[in-house]
Amino acid sequence: MKGTFKRFAPAPLWDFGRASYDALCRLPELGPAYLHPWRQQSMGHLARLKDSHRGQRCFIIGNGPSLRQTDLSKLRDEFTFGLNRIYLLFPELGFTTTYLVSINDLVIEQCAEEIACLPMPKFLTWRAHRFFTRRPPSSPGFPDFLYTTYTGSKFARDARFRLWEGGTVTYVALQLAYHMGFSQVILIGVDHNFVTKGEANQTVISEGDDPNHFAPNYFGKGFKWQLPDLETSERAYRMAKAAYAIGGREVLDATIGGKMTVFPKVNYDSLF
Repeated sequence: MKGTFKRFAPAPLWDFGRASYDALCRLPELGPAYLHPWRQQSMGHLARLKDSHRGQRCFIIGNGPSLRQTDLSKLRDEFTFGLNRIYLLFPELGFTTTYLVSINDLVIEQCAEEIACLPMPKFLTWRAHRFFTRRPPSSPGFPDFLYTTYTGSKFARDARFRLWEGGTVTYVALQLAYHMGFSQVILIGVDHNFVTKGEANQTVISEGDDPNHFAPNYFGKGFKWQLPDLETSERAYRMAKAAYAIGGREVLDATIGGKMTVFPKVNYDSLF
């Protein structure tokens, strides 16, 4: 039935029906996502961060193997967003990223204690709050929670409200950077290329060293993770590119050898 309707219905009607159905499915989430005290606290913090970096530039640091070819010491005095397990690099770097963003349930579930101990402001998906119930919200390092969803494609200019995940934490970081007012965002380590192949979003268990990230123990043996959805990610990146352009801002891709072609490429070393 669904296939028949999709085949004969005009594309705008199909898109409207799908969006309406997704919105109805999200209705039960709305109360906790907006009214829970932890979310209220997070929304207050996000309100204070709105346009706090107006006119400045930042770097969003992916976790691809190309980071090993990138002189990250140049970022010591830059504003940076680190993603997921970027903190594995901190001892080697001698400094931390300005912010940390993580939205994948499996990553947060397996690394909640490590993430909780990080000193910088952290932004996690609201779904992950269940892994932090033993910590009072007033404790040092308590994260801010974002209301992120798998459905309802959009680019959010205000991170206090719903953000679409777009198949990648990088897209959420792009929305946060826009919210904070950054006028130029530079991507590094976003290789957009995975050695491990399989169905998008399928959960797998690593059987050995990780060839897809900057460290072999990133998703090391026994770690549960989900295969990437590069098609959805590219669709999200195109939405981000358009939103930044409309706002008179830009996103540049300085990833060394990266396979993503959505954003203009720039030589990393030329930025300093």
